[in-house]
Amino acid sequence: MSPEAIIETAGLRRVFKGHGRDQRGAVEAVAGVDLRVEAGDIFGFLGPNGAGKTTTLRILATLLPPTAGTARVAGFDVAHKPEEVRKRIGYVAQAGGSYRESTGREELVIQGRLFGMSKADAGRRAQEILDALDLSDAADRTCGTYSGGMRRRLNIGIGMVHRPVVLFLDEPTTGLDPQARARMWDEIRKLRDGGTSVFLTTHYLEEADALCDRLAIIDHGRIVAEGSPSQLKREIAGDVLTIGVDGDCDRVIELMAAQSFVREAGLEDGLVRLYVDKGDEAVPSVLRILDSHGLAPTTMNLHRPSLDDVFLKKTGRSLRESAA
Repeated sequence: MSPEAIIETAGLRRVFKGHGRDQRGAVEAVAGVDLRVEAGDIFGFLGPNGAGKTTTLRILATLLPPTAGTARVAGFDVAHKPEEVRKRIGYVAQAGGSYRESTGREELVIQGRLFGMSKADAGRRAQEILDALDLSDAADRTCGTYSGGMRRRLNIGIGMVHRPVVLFLDEPTTGLDPQARARMWDEIRKLRDGGTSVFLTTHYLEEADALCDRLAIIDHGRIVAEGSPSQLKREIAGDVLTIGVDGDCDRVIELMAAQSFVREAGLEDGLVRLYVDKGDEAVPSVLRILDSHGLAPTTMNLHRPSLDDVFLKKTGRSLRESAA
Protein backbone atom coordinates (compact mmCIF):
# COMPACT_ATOMS: atom_id res chain seq x y z
CA MET A 1 0.00 0.00 0.00
CA SER A 2 1.37 3.41 -0.95
CA PRO A 3 2.26 5.72 1.99
CA GLU A 4 -0.50 8.24 1.29
CA ALA A 5 -3.17 5.80 0.14
CA ILE A 6 -5.92 4.92 2.59
CA ILE A 7 -7.68 2.58 0.13
CA GLU A 8 -6.15 0.58 -2.72
CA THR A 9 -7.62 -2.13 -4.91
CA ALA A 10 -6.12 -4.17 -7.74
CA GLY A 11 -8.15 -6.28 -10.15
CA LEU A 12 -11.07 -6.37 -7.73
CA ARG A 13 -13.89 -8.63 -8.96
CA ARG A 14 -17.16 -9.91 -7.60
CA VAL A 15 -19.26 -12.48 -9.43
CA PHE A 16 -22.67 -13.48 -8.15
CA LYS A 17 -23.25 -17.11 -9.04
CA GLY A 18 -25.98 -18.24 -11.38
CA HIS A 19 -28.05 -21.42 -11.39
CA GLY A 20 -27.25 -24.94 -12.52
CA ARG A 21 -24.02 -26.55 -13.59
CA ASP A 22 -23.38 -24.00 -16.31
CA GLN A 23 -24.00 -21.13 -13.87
CA ARG A 24 -26.63 -19.53 -16.09
CA GLY A 25 -27.53 -16.06 -14.93
CA ALA A 26 -24.17 -15.38 -13.24
CA VAL A 27 -23.53 -11.66 -12.87
CA GLU A 28 -20.14 -9.96 -12.74
CA ALA A 29 -21.06 -6.98 -10.58
CA VAL A 30 -17.47 -5.74 -10.16
CA ALA A 31 -15.22 -6.42 -13.13
CA GLY A 32 -11.59 -5.70 -12.32
CA VAL A 33 -11.62 -2.44 -10.37
CA ASP A 34 -8.33 -0.64 -9.67
CA LEU A 35 -8.64 2.24 -7.20
CA ARG A 36 -6.39 4.45 -5.12
CA VAL A 37 -7.85 6.80 -2.52
CA GLU A 38 -5.56 9.22 -0.70
CA ALA A 39 -5.89 9.87 3.01
CA GLY A 40 -7.97 12.93 3.89
CA ASP A 41 -9.97 12.99 0.65
CA ILE A 42 -13.66 12.86 -0.07
CA PHE A 43 -13.67 10.21 -2.78
CA GLY A 44 -16.80 9.68 -4.84
CA PHE A 45 -17.98 6.60 -6.70
CA LEU A 46 -20.31 7.92 -9.38
CA GLY A 47 -22.53 5.77 -11.55
CA PRO A 48 -26.10 4.69 -12.30
CA ASN A 49 -28.01 2.17 -10.20
CA GLY A 50 -26.68 -1.32 -10.82
CA ALA A 51 -23.24 -0.13 -11.91
CA GLY A 52 -21.41 -1.91 -9.09
CA LYS A 53 -21.01 0.95 -6.61
CA THR A 54 -22.62 -0.67 -3.57
CA THR A 55 -21.03 -4.06 -4.24
CA THR A 56 -17.57 -2.47 -4.30
CA LEU A 57 -18.34 -0.53 -1.14
CA ARG A 58 -19.47 -3.68 0.66
CA ILE A 59 -16.27 -5.47 -0.31
CA LEU A 60 -14.16 -2.59 1.03
CA ALA A 61 -16.21 -2.61 4.24
CA THR A 62 -15.59 -6.40 4.64
CA LEU A 63 -19.29 -7.18 4.27
CA LEU A 64 -18.79 -9.15 1.07
CA PRO A 65 -15.78 -11.24 0.01
CA PRO A 66 -14.22 -10.52 -3.39
CA THR A 67 -14.23 -13.21 -6.06
CA ALA A 68 -10.75 -12.14 -7.18
CA GLY A 69 -8.26 -9.32 -6.79
CA THR A 70 -7.07 -7.51 -3.69
CA ALA A 71 -8.21 -4.59 -1.56
CA ARG A 72 -6.48 -2.85 1.33
CA VAL A 73 -8.18 -0.36 3.63
CA ALA A 74 -6.33 1.63 6.29
CA GLY A 75 -3.30 -0.60 5.78
CA PHE A 76 -5.00 -4.00 6.04
CA ASP A 77 -6.13 -6.55 3.48
CA VAL A 78 -9.92 -6.84 3.61
CA ALA A 79 -9.85 -10.59 2.95
CA HIS A 80 -7.06 -11.57 5.36
CA LYS A 81 -7.44 -9.00 8.14
CA PRO A 82 -11.14 -8.05 8.12
CA GLU A 83 -11.28 -7.53 11.89
CA GLU A 84 -8.49 -4.93 11.69
CA VAL A 85 -10.28 -3.14 8.86
CA ARG A 86 -13.55 -3.06 10.83
CA LYS A 87 -11.86 -1.41 13.81
CA ARG A 88 -10.82 1.49 11.60
CA ILE A 89 -13.86 2.11 9.43
CA GLY A 90 -17.42 3.34 9.72
CA TYR A 91 -20.11 2.17 7.32
CA VAL A 92 -23.48 3.80 6.66
CA ALA A 93 -25.75 1.81 4.35
CA GLN A 94 -28.47 3.32 2.17
CA ALA A 95 -31.16 2.06 4.54
CA GLY A 96 -29.33 3.29 7.65
CA GLY A 97 -29.14 1.41 10.92
CA SER A 98 -31.23 3.22 13.51
CA TYR A 99 -34.33 1.73 15.17
CA ARG A 100 -37.56 3.70 15.27
CA GLU A 101 -38.20 2.85 18.94
CA SER A 102 -34.77 3.96 20.21
CA THR A 103 -33.75 7.55 20.89
CA GLY A 104 -30.92 9.12 18.99
CA ARG A 105 -28.79 9.23 22.12
CA GLU A 106 -29.42 5.53 22.84
CA GLU A 107 -28.37 4.55 19.33
CA LEU A 108 -25.08 6.42 19.63
CA VAL A 109 -24.30 5.10 23.10
CA ILE A 110 -25.01 1.50 22.07
CA GLN A 111 -22.70 1.86 19.08
CA GLY A 112 -19.95 3.23 21.28
CA ARG A 113 -20.33 0.35 23.72
CA LEU A 114 -20.12 -2.15 20.84
CA PHE A 115 -16.71 -0.68 20.03
CA GLY A 116 -15.49 -1.19 23.58
CA MET A 117 -16.12 2.23 25.11
CA SER A 118 -17.08 2.53 28.75
CA LYS A 119 -20.60 3.72 29.48
CA ALA A 120 -19.29 7.14 30.51
CA ASP A 121 -17.07 7.53 27.43
CA ALA A 122 -19.86 6.40 25.13
CA GLY A 123 -22.20 8.95 26.69
CA ARG A 124 -19.69 11.76 26.25
CA ARG A 125 -18.97 10.75 22.66
CA ALA A 126 -22.70 10.56 21.90
CA GLN A 127 -23.18 14.13 23.13
CA GLU A 128 -20.25 15.33 21.02
CA ILE A 129 -21.83 13.86 17.92
CA LEU A 130 -25.30 15.16 18.75
CA ASP A 131 -23.84 18.65 19.11
CA ALA A 132 -21.76 18.37 15.93
CA LEU A 133 -24.71 17.17 13.86
CA ASP A 134 -27.17 19.65 15.38
CA LEU A 135 -29.30 16.88 16.89
CA SER A 136 -29.07 17.81 20.57
CA ASP A 137 -32.65 19.09 20.76
CA ALA A 138 -33.91 15.76 19.40
CA ALA A 139 -31.44 13.55 21.29
CA ASP A 140 -34.03 11.99 23.57
CA ARG A 141 -36.80 11.62 21.02
CA THR A 142 -37.36 8.28 19.33
CA CYS A 143 -35.85 7.94 15.88
CA GLY A 144 -39.29 7.28 14.42
CA THR A 145 -40.11 10.97 14.98
CA TYR A 146 -37.06 12.21 13.03
CA SER A 147 -37.28 13.73 9.57
CA GLY A 148 -35.42 12.06 6.70
CA GLY A 149 -32.55 14.53 6.97
CA MET A 150 -32.27 14.04 10.73
CA ARG A 151 -32.19 10.24 10.36
CA ARG A 152 -29.44 10.43 7.75
CA ARG A 153 -27.38 12.72 10.01
CA LEU A 154 -27.92 10.33 12.94
CA ASN A 155 -26.88 7.35 10.81
CA ILE A 156 -23.67 9.13 9.86
CA GLY A 157 -23.17 9.85 13.55
CA ILE A 158 -23.55 6.15 14.32
CA GLY A 159 -20.89 5.42 11.73
CA MET A 160 -18.40 7.85 13.28
CA VAL A 161 -18.87 7.14 17.02
CA HIS A 162 -15.56 5.27 17.24
CA ARG A 163 -13.66 7.96 15.26
CA PRO A 164 -13.00 5.83 12.17
CA VAL A 165 -10.08 6.48 9.86
CA VAL A 166 -12.35 5.88 6.86
CA LEU A 167 -16.10 6.46 6.67
CA PHE A 168 -18.05 4.66 3.91
CA LEU A 169 -21.32 6.32 2.91
CA ASP A 170 -23.65 4.55 0.49
CA GLU A 171 -25.86 7.10 -1.30
CA PRO A 172 -25.92 9.39 1.76
CA THR A 173 -28.39 11.95 0.35
CA THR A 174 -30.86 9.76 -1.52
CA GLY A 175 -34.40 10.87 -0.81
CA LEU A 176 -33.42 14.16 0.84
CA ASP A 177 -34.82 17.51 -0.27
CA PRO A 178 -32.33 20.07 -1.69
CA GLN A 179 -31.95 21.92 1.62
CA ALA A 180 -31.29 18.73 3.59
CA ARG A 181 -28.87 17.56 0.89
CA ALA A 182 -26.86 20.79 1.08
CA ARG A 183 -26.70 20.46 4.85
CA MET A 184 -25.49 16.87 4.54
CA TRP A 185 -22.74 18.04 2.18
CA ASP A 186 -21.59 20.47 4.86
CA GLU A 187 -21.44 17.68 7.44
CA ILE A 188 -19.40 15.46 5.11
CA ARG A 189 -16.96 18.31 4.45
CA LYS A 190 -16.53 18.79 8.20
CA LEU A 191 -15.64 15.12 8.54
CA ARG A 192 -12.98 15.50 5.85
CA ASP A 193 -11.66 18.67 7.45
CA GLY A 194 -11.43 16.81 10.77
CA GLY A 195 -9.13 14.19 9.25
CA THR A 196 -11.58 11.45 8.28
CA SER A 197 -11.26 10.01 4.79
CA VAL A 198 -14.73 9.69 3.23
CA PHE A 199 -15.65 7.23 0.49
CA LEU A 200 -19.17 7.76 -0.81
CA THR A 201 -21.31 6.40 -3.61
CA THR A 202 -23.74 8.60 -5.50
CA HIS A 203 -25.64 8.85 -8.76
CA TYR A 204 -26.14 12.61 -8.38
CA LEU A 205 -23.88 14.51 -10.79
CA GLU A 206 -24.14 17.77 -8.85
CA GLU A 207 -23.21 16.02 -5.62
CA ALA A 208 -20.06 14.45 -7.06
CA ASP A 209 -19.05 17.74 -8.68
CA ALA A 210 -19.58 19.88 -5.59
CA LEU A 211 -18.38 17.51 -2.90
CA CYS A 212 -15.64 15.19 -4.11
CA ASP A 213 -11.91 15.89 -4.17
CA ARG A 214 -11.55 12.95 -6.54
CA LEU A 215 -13.97 10.49 -8.04
CA ALA A 216 -14.23 7.40 -10.18
CA ILE A 217 -17.03 6.85 -12.67
CA ILE A 218 -18.15 3.21 -12.78
CA ASP A 219 -20.32 1.54 -15.40
CA HIS A 220 -21.16 -2.15 -15.68
CA GLY A 221 -18.66 -2.93 -12.94
CA ARG A 222 -15.73 -1.19 -14.62
CA ILE A 223 -14.01 2.13 -13.97
CA VAL A 224 -14.40 4.28 -17.08
CA ALA A 225 -12.81 7.47 -15.73
CA GLU A 226 -11.01 8.66 -12.60
CA GLY A 227 -9.67 12.00 -11.40
CA SER A 228 -10.83 15.26 -9.86
CA PRO A 229 -14.10 16.65 -11.25
CA SER A 230 -12.21 19.50 -12.93
CA GLN A 231 -9.65 17.13 -14.47
CA LEU A 232 -12.34 14.88 -15.88
CA LYS A 233 -14.22 17.80 -17.40
CA ARG A 234 -11.02 19.20 -18.90
CA GLU A 235 -10.55 15.91 -20.74
CA ILE A 236 -13.63 16.77 -22.78
CA ALA A 237 -11.85 19.95 -24.00
CA GLY A 238 -13.82 22.95 -25.14
CA ASP A 239 -17.57 23.56 -24.96
CA VAL A 240 -20.57 21.43 -25.87
CA LEU A 241 -23.04 22.66 -28.46
CA THR A 242 -26.27 20.75 -29.08
CA ILE A 243 -28.40 21.55 -32.11
CA GLY A 244 -31.88 20.52 -33.11
CA VAL A 245 -32.29 20.57 -36.89
CA ASP A 246 -35.36 20.47 -39.09
CA GLY A 247 -33.72 18.28 -41.67
CA ASP A 248 -31.03 15.68 -42.22
CA CYS A 249 -28.97 15.30 -39.02
CA ASP A 250 -26.41 13.11 -40.78
CA ARG A 251 -25.81 15.92 -43.26
CA VAL A 252 -25.32 18.39 -40.42
CA ILE A 253 -22.83 16.08 -38.70
CA GLU A 254 -20.93 15.66 -41.98
CA LEU A 255 -20.72 19.42 -42.46
CA MET A 256 -19.71 20.14 -38.87
CA ALA A 257 -17.09 17.38 -38.68
CA ALA A 258 -15.26 19.09 -41.56
CA GLN A 259 -14.84 22.35 -39.62
CA SER A 260 -11.52 23.08 -37.93
CA PHE A 261 -13.20 24.48 -34.79
CA VAL A 262 -15.18 21.26 -34.21
CA ARG A 263 -13.32 18.59 -32.25
CA GLU A 264 -16.06 15.97 -32.45
CA ALA A 265 -19.55 15.68 -33.92
CA GLY A 266 -22.20 13.09 -33.21
CA LEU A 267 -25.88 12.37 -32.63
CA GLU A 268 -27.61 12.01 -29.26
CA ASP A 269 -31.38 11.68 -28.75
CA GLY A 270 -32.11 13.25 -32.12
CA LEU A 271 -29.84 16.23 -31.47
CA VAL A 272 -26.52 17.00 -33.13
CA ARG A 273 -23.85 17.24 -30.44
CA LEU A 274 -20.65 19.17 -31.12
CA TYR A 275 -17.52 19.52 -29.01
CA VAL A 276 -16.03 22.87 -30.00
CA ASP A 277 -13.00 24.92 -28.97
CA LYS A 278 -14.74 28.19 -28.16
CA GLY A 279 -18.49 28.04 -27.94
CA ASP A 280 -19.24 31.76 -28.23
CA GLU A 281 -17.21 31.97 -31.44
CA ALA A 282 -18.51 28.68 -32.82
CA VAL A 283 -22.21 29.55 -32.64
CA PRO A 284 -22.25 32.25 -35.39
CA SER A 285 -20.07 30.08 -37.62
CA VAL A 286 -22.41 27.12 -37.19
CA LEU A 287 -25.43 29.28 -38.02
CA ARG A 288 -23.78 30.60 -41.20
CA ILE A 289 -22.84 27.10 -42.37
CA LEU A 290 -26.31 25.73 -41.76
CA ASP A 291 -27.95 28.67 -43.49
CA SER A 292 -25.70 28.35 -46.54
CA HIS A 293 -26.83 24.74 -46.93
CA GLY A 294 -30.52 25.43 -46.40
CA LEU A 295 -30.64 23.83 -42.97
CA ALA A 296 -32.62 25.54 -40.21
CA PRO A 297 -31.80 24.90 -36.51
CA THR A 298 -34.86 24.46 -34.31
CA THR A 299 -32.93 24.59 -31.03
CA MET A 300 -29.38 25.43 -30.00
CA ASN A 301 -27.83 25.09 -26.57
CA LEU A 302 -24.28 25.87 -25.45
CA HIS A 303 -22.81 24.74 -22.14
CA ARG A 304 -19.54 23.96 -20.42
CA PRO A 305 -18.64 20.27 -20.09
CA SER A 306 -20.24 18.50 -17.13
CA LEU A 307 -19.63 15.12 -15.51
CA ASP A 308 -22.56 13.87 -17.56
CA ASP A 309 -20.60 14.84 -20.69
CA VAL A 310 -17.67 12.82 -19.33
CA PHE A 311 -19.93 9.81 -18.75
CA LEU A 312 -21.51 10.22 -22.19
CA LYS A 313 -18.15 10.35 -23.91
CA LYS A 314 -16.85 7.30 -22.04
CA THR A 315 -19.97 5.11 -22.32
CA GLY A 316 -22.04 6.50 -25.18
CA ARG A 317 -25.05 7.36 -23.02
CA SER A 318 -26.17 9.94 -20.49
CA LEU A 319 -25.69 9.26 -16.79
CA ARG A 320 -28.81 11.27 -15.98
CA GLU A 321 -30.90 8.96 -18.15
CA SER A 322 -29.15 5.81 -16.88
CA ALA A 323 -29.67 6.83 -13.24
CA ALA A 324 -33.32 7.61 -13.86
